Amino acid sequence: MGVLLGIGTRKGLWLATSEDRREWDVRPPLFPVADVRAFAIDTRGNAPRLLAAAYNEHFGLSVFTSDDLGENWSEPEHAPVAFPADTEEALEGVWQLVPGNADEPGVVYAGVEPSALFRSEDGGRSFELVRGLWDHPHRKEWTPGGGGKAIHTVIPHPTDHRRMTVAMSTGGVYRTADGGASWQARNKGIGAGFLPDEEPEFGQCVHKVAMNPAQPERYFLQNHGGVYRSDDDADTWTSIADGLPADFGFPVVVHPHKPEVVYNFPLQADVHRFTPDARCRVYRSEDAGKSWNALGRGLPEDGFYSVVLRDAMCTDDAETAGVYFGTRSGEVWASADEGENWASVARNLPDVLCVRAAVV
Repeated sequence: MGVLLGIGTRKGLWLATSEDRREWDVRPPLFPVADVRAFAIDTRGNAPRLLAAAYNEHFGLSVFTSDDLGENWSEPEHAPVAFPADTEEALEGVWQLVPGNADEPGVVYAGVEPSALFRSEDGGRSFELVRGLWDHPHRKEWTPGGGGKAIHTVIPHPTDHRRMTVAMSTGGVYRTADGGASWQARNKGIGAGFLPDEEPEFGQCVHKVAMNPAQPERYFLQNHGGVYRSDDDADTWTSIADGLPADFGFPVVVHPHKPEVVYNFPLQADVHRFTPDARCRVYRSEDAGKSWNALGRGLPEDGFYSVVLRDAMCTDDAETAGVYFGTRSGEVWASADEGENWASVARNLPDVLCVRAAVV
């Protein structure tokens, strides 16, 4: 079984391959002077397609594609993601690249900054603005979070291409059931302690949302203070933070096949935002958040003061899932056994912004 791991950083993209997910061949960096915030592995076709959003300070932002596992890359002559002139907006970044579901093999979505959703029908070579979300009456009241004002989560429904969920900071969770023509805020139960109304219709600082395709009505959510689960297609949310050492953090990740299994990387909620007790620990729940266990075999025991960002943690799609995360101090870790044991993939990289893995 071959696994490909993509590591996007503030200065380039690294690709790593492994046959056993314990020993890794890490290739030299691609796009070495570019900020790579979004990377995707599209496994829907006969051969995987890789997509990378790379921002260069001199040449701007582009989306590159590769159909030979990163040996060669294509870039469109035009800017693939750009706001129409009538919006009077300029693209500041692409934070998410996500393939659509199997019913639409050429469709890819991009979540961008400022908060907007773009759709491609040609495998990521060109994108068009999803007007239904852009024209939403709430949009003018969406404000930047600490990481900017961006759509950072895009979750197509696995069996119904008309349904999709997105999330942003700060704005919260929105869902469409008609292919993007209309969108509804879906934040009931998510706290916003920094606002006068602590449970508003929208305006929550959601950090990340994950959905298991095996049970698509169930979602997990990491908020700016709070960890939540929804069992009714994001209509309502319930706290599952009990059992975690802190309810602040950035990523939340689901097992690819087990709807009850979810991973979290807690940080202390005070101004330091370090890991509790300066220990590097991934927390796993095997009962949908009712209880949590710390996983740290092979990870640093003390003196760990780094952070895992919202897209810097993932699983692969193997039957026994691999789990991966990268840190702002340039370390990348992998587990071949669903988090029980960990080994280093790479060290001394630039800040890790995103990791993605798949069996190829």
